[in-house]
Amino acid sequence: MGLSVWQIAIIAVVVLVLFGRGRISEMMGDFGKGISSFKKGMNEEADRPAEKPAGQIGAPSANGTGEPVDSAKATDKSAS
Repeated sequence: MGLSVWQIAIIAVVVLVLFGRGRISEMMGDFGKGISSFKKGMNEEADRPAEKPAGQIGAPSANGTGEPVDSAKATDKSAS
């Protein structure tokens, strides 16, 4: 069952009586400001250039210097 025109009119009158005309217009103004602020934030996010991702965090290397170790050289050193 849907709402008829009379039911919608009664609901509108009750809302006007409870909140008053000024309060409803104030809420709609705040709602509009919120939407415009959201759109502005989305545009700023889209305009910002992409940042480079941070370097990878990995396990410390075997030589203790923090530089990657070539596995072929590492095995040669351990053999001698």
